Amino acid sequence: MIQIGDIVSVLDEPISGRVIAVHSDEVTIETEDGFDMKFFMNEVVKIQSGEMIIPSFEEVSKNLQEKEVFKKKPKRPAPKPKERNLPPMEVDLHIDKLVKSTKGMTNYDMVTLQIDTAKRQLDFAISKRIPKIVFIHGVGQGVLKEELKYLFGRYDTAIVSDADYKRYGLGAMEVYILQNPK
Repeated sequence: MIQIGDIVSVLDEPISGRVIAVHSDEVTIETEDGFDMKFFMNEVVKIQSGEMIIPSFEEVSKNLQEKEVFKKKPKRPAPKPKERNLPPMEVDLHIDKLVKSTKGMTNYDMVTLQIDTAKRQLDFAISKRIPKIVFIHGVGQGVLKEELKYLFGRYDTAIVSDADYKRYGLGAMEVYILQNPK
């Protein structure tokens, strides 16, 4: 405890002097230059015979935590990226992604497989309450795209639009699923 007559040094400043008054949590010291200065109790360290008494780690850390400069700012929640930029589900309908080989398959078989895959994935997303799906169909001649538009048009809860052009070009469509239809 700091008392009148003790020699103290100020934390974070090259000031030291003799204590001439103590009031609750304030200390008035007379500096070596003859000036009277007031400091809070937690801003000074007691010195004896020209050497500092080394305070414990707990004392130093407590005093530093009480200083406003070192008070931690309340953490703000990290801003989450916009939901519209991160589709939670992508379905690539390119035929080479669905089967190892198209040998022996007609164009009709391929489109039917792609449409069935799209229907299964859309039903899965509806059952799991996934709000957005991006179907990558490719550019091609537009047959698969038209079939997908027809398929998605049969769902009352599906809103179809072109997917992000920067990311997918013209070969993808985004389906937004209304979660609580009325």
